[in-house]
Amino acid sequence: MTKLLEWISVTSAVLAVWCSLVGGYVKHKFIDENMNFILVSPIIFVILFGLYAVTVVLYRTFTFNNCEEAAIQLKAEILEAKKDLHDKGLRW
Repeated sequence: MTKLLEWISVTSAVLAVWCSLVGGYVKHKFIDENMNFILVSPIIFVILFGLYAVTVVLYRTFTFNNCEEAAIQLKAEILEAKKDLHDKGLRW
């Protein structure tokens, strides 16, 4: 199963439960007492997902590995290419 199908399955299941609670198909004292929270819960979940996404992006950005050897090799290849172009007559 692909990630898209997993997300669609979980989202549709949660949405079905939320719709049944909001629609009044399930009767319980606890549900009646917390109806305000149930109504705004999708907004809260979207905000929490956004905070999670920002946290993951920032964490992976700050812990990104530097490749010093690759940078040195790339700089050497750039100098070699410039020298080769200079030898072929290209002037900057």
